[in-house]
Amino acid sequence: MVTRLLTEVPVDIDRDTARLRAAEELSGPAYQAAKPSWLSEAFSWVVEKLLTFLTTVDSAVPGGIFAVVVLIVVVIALFVVVRLRSGPLATSAKGERAVFAGRRKPSGEHRKAAAEAAARGDFDDAVRELFRALVRSLEERALLDEKSGRTADEAAIEAGRLLPDVADSLRAGARLFDDVHYGGIPATEAGYRSLSELDDRCRRSRPVALAAG
Repeated sequence: MVTRLLTEVPVDIDRDTARLRAAEELSGPAYQAAKPSWLSEAFSWVVEKLLTFLTTVDSAVPGGIFAVVVLIVVVIALFVVVRLRSGPLATSAKGERAVFAGRRKPSGEHRKAAAEAAARGDFDDAVRELFRALVRSLEERALLDEKSGRTADEAAIEAGRLLPDVADSLRAGARLFDDVHYGGIPATEAGYRSLSELDDRCRRSRPVALAAG
């Protein structure tokens, strides 16, 4: 009985001894197994910092988080638009809408191919070849330089400066070419005939620079 009472009497220990025994207890296998991994601790730290940042933004920026998200979306959209209008993306998109693909042929060969396509009722190919004949003819007359990757719109605008009497018709012909060749819109015989008339007008038209001289 005396022995049991003695063992139940609380024993006072100093601070250093308590710290040592606590460290020994925490270094045991059970505590080490329950300790979170470094990845969990890192994730918790990131989440904590993110929440702190969002709370700060929400209180400091008018409109809060929603306004920040809208601003980010607008900035990204502007970046995409700029990249599409200039740089590699624009160059790639422009090259995919070029009038010529591969080796250039004389304008006469394009006209012959257009006439043959029209004769068999293939007005899609007839429109493509006739517009290429028109552009090649302008290049052969040195009214356009032989620039690779030129689009139909670019050809129409550049040639229209020297041939103002057919400038509007050239733009209409460029739209027809794009609609058929890139837009998948079926060509008609009427469209082919109008393009043929434009080709004849361009061949007869004198550029303003030469006329002024």
